Amino acid sequence: MNHVIASTDAVWMLIDVQTRLCSVMPEAHMATVIRNIQRLLQAAQLLNIPLWVTEQYPEKLGETLPVLQTLLPDYTPRYGKLAFSAWHEAALQESSVSVAPQVVLFGLEAHICVLQTALDALAAGKQVLIVEDAIISRTEVNRLNAIARLRDAGCIITNTESMLFEPLQGATHPQFKAISALIR
Repeated sequence: MNHVIASTDAVWMLIDVQTRLCSVMPEAHMATVIRNIQRLLQAAQLLNIPLWVTEQYPEKLGETLPVLQTLLPDYTPRYGKLAFSAWHEAALQESSVSVAPQVVLFGLEAHICVLQTALDALAAGKQVLIVEDAIISRTEVNRLNAIARLRDAGCIITNTESMLFEPLQGATHPQFKAISALIR
């Protein structure tokens, strides 16, 4: 049984939340996912957690949604990729965040790029947390199948609010009020 608490000693990865990909997702669910991702991006900045952004074949699928780009710190690495797994991005492997024990994933599509990135990170010995209410696929069947596969593989399935509060470990954390404001 996995008893993992999310920490600030992690890298958070926003996977392929791009204009053309988002336009083919179920609209109501996509709106919820975007709201949750906005909260996660704000929390990563407040808690100084390294954040990586990937874009699958951006020439064809567009760039990261502008509403999310505005929340990214200037120093956030953004990488175009052709492989489905973001884990093998050379720049990630060469960076200091590659030694982080935890990887937190959110974005799309759950059953392709999120799944393959998670499985590769697990194979590299990382604790992998999947933010269930911040991932999406074109069909709910595929999203649920991905979550089942990820859980069976050893990923920790979590949610946005847990990811916001677990790194704080209590109400005495200096960013507690700012993080609490994200869910109001």
